[in-house]
Amino acid sequence: MKTINEINEIREKTLSEISLRKDINYKGNEKHILVCGGTGCTSSHSDKIISKMNAIIEEKNIENVRVIRTGCFGLCAKGPIIIIRPEDTFYAMAQEEDVEEIFEKHILNGEIVERLLCKDIDGNTVKRLDELNFYKKQKRVVLKNCGMIDPENIDEYIAFDGYKALEKVLTSMTPDDVVNEVKASGLRGRGGAGFPTGLKWEFTKKAVGDQKYVACNADEGDPGAFMDRSVLEGDPHALVEAMAIAAYAVGATKGYVYVRAEYPIAVRRLQRAIDQAREYGLLGKGIFGTEFEFDLEIRLGAGAFVCGEETALMESVEGHRGEPRPRPPFPANKGLFGKPTLLNNVETYANITQIILNGAEWFGSIGTEKSKGTKVFAVGGNINNVGLVEVPMGTTLREIIFDIGGGIPGGREFKAAQTGGPSGGCIPAEHLDTPIDYESLSAIGSMMGSGGLIVMDDTKCMVNIAKFFLDFTVDESCGKCPPCRIGTKRMNEILDRLTNGQGKEGDIEKLEELAKNIKRSSLCGLGQTAPNPVLSTLKYFRDEYEAHIKEKRCPSGECKAMTTVTIDKDKCKGCSLCAKNCPVNAISGELKSPFSIDPDKCIKCGVCIAKCPFKAISRK
Repeated sequence: MKTINEINEIREKTLSEISLRKDINYKGNEKHILVCGGTGCTSSHSDKIISKMNAIIEEKNIENVRVIRTGCFGLCAKGPIIIIRPEDTFYAMAQEEDVEEIFEKHILNGEIVERLLCKDIDGNTVKRLDELNFYKKQKRVVLKNCGMIDPENIDEYIAFDGYKALEKVLTSMTPDDVVNEVKASGLRGRGGAGFPTGLKWEFTKKAVGDQKYVACNADEGDPGAFMDRSVLEGDPHALVEAMAIAAYAVGATKGYVYVRAEYPIAVRRLQRAIDQAREYGLLGKGIFGTEFEFDLEIRLGAGAFVCGEETALMESVEGHRGEPRPRPPFPANKGLFGKPTLLNNVETYANITQIILNGAEWFGSIGTEKSKGTKVFAVGGNINNVGLVEVPMGTTLREIIFDIGGGIPGGREFKAAQTGGPSGGCIPAEHLDTPIDYESLSAIGSMMGSGGLIVMDDTKCMVNIAKFFLDFTVDESCGKCPPCRIGTKRMNEILDRLTNGQGKEGDIEKLEELAKNIKRSSLCGLGQTAPNPVLSTLKYFRDEYEAHIKEKRCPSGECKAMTTVTIDKDKCKGCSLCAKNCPVNAISGELKSPFSIDPDKCIKCGVCIAKCPFKAISRK
């Protein structure tokens, strides 16, 4: 067990060893090579890059060079990413075969490997991370350590002020002080609902019980979302420390992190962080020499989306089928095992240490009047800079999509953005300048959600988009309550008819009626918000629904049943690429003469459209 003095000694010693990562004016001769070890870059074989680098260092006996496997840098579209400190050189899309050149030129001779430098969306080559437009409007609070430290090394976390906040609350603050500081900060739950965090802590603290628990919802189930996963992979000790602080504030001694088993890297790093914290005496009894005790363990989820709902999550932690409970009673009074329980998600907890160290006033100075702090978004879909971004609340959708995200690929037009995942809504171009905060998104028929942001260009059919999200909800419904189990199925059947050219008069009215009834009578948040994608697309893209019904036409040409793939004879040069790539041999013709498509054979897969260099093929 480490004392406060011993932890401070570790902090000073480790900070001196890694100071080049914090000091932009570092003048020493050390170099640290930071390689992204998040899921995205690992899937692109960044682990092989790391192994090759370490092998070269050992083989050539290179001194003063360290390779660090970090968490996510955010710019996933450019992975695998390598950053070399202290010069902060940013290499993008690096491969194992590039490693020898990086060492030969950059590490040993101080020459930049120009061909590996990252190209910004404007086409300019940048040398440093902070020169990229992607990072200029971001503010990293939750993600401050991701991409900066080795997430499996507790000493590096300690060097970056880790466990200072826990020391502060245990030695100089009462539980009431902690709760009041969180309340004063204005932090709201980042899991989607936006409930005031400090108020939830206060309810749990005041609840009567011989045993209390703190829990973390890391069951991130929205399609395309990976915010919480990235925190667990890149800065797991931030969660451990924050949950210990929460436990002290509400009077709990035991904590659970509910994380989906599909996150193997996150689970492994979180478990390692818990083990290291126990070894240092930062979990267990007598933490920092006080009477406070707290321990933490992981519970793995099997990927049920409904277990992101707080009461269904608790059922699952207890070993039961993941189904929601009626509320009240609320978890603050009767949660895990019938005891008072505090539950927040990963991103909410990840703000806590910064609030304690920097103060509620500092946190409240970021964001808007009613939505304080920053928000992390996983940005995907039809956007150039796919990745993870953290921006102050109040940043507009336009800034995220165009200034940070780099706009829409291929010069296509922006059509809509889906926020809040299956529970959210589609935001059209007319609302691009909407500030991203809880109230503004709610006012236009969407919601913050946990932070998934899917961007869509003008090729997307909004009826089909609504069907995609409802398909997901129908599959993920636990089936406990009839409105969700049956109502979403009936809605999905109507959408299925529409996208297959079989829509009929009255379908829109039936969708609206079903949506209102499901929202009003479902047991939990999954059912209550399931109709949102349908309602928002009906609000902003009703003409597309009407075209599917009245004209049996998909304006975007995405619904295959209502489209025909044709070749423009005037544009076709007879190159035969379309015929060579057609998987069902539906295209025929003579070289240097216009080709044609047999509509009876065509499966409308779109391969020919993608392969045609003359843009002579289209859906109509």
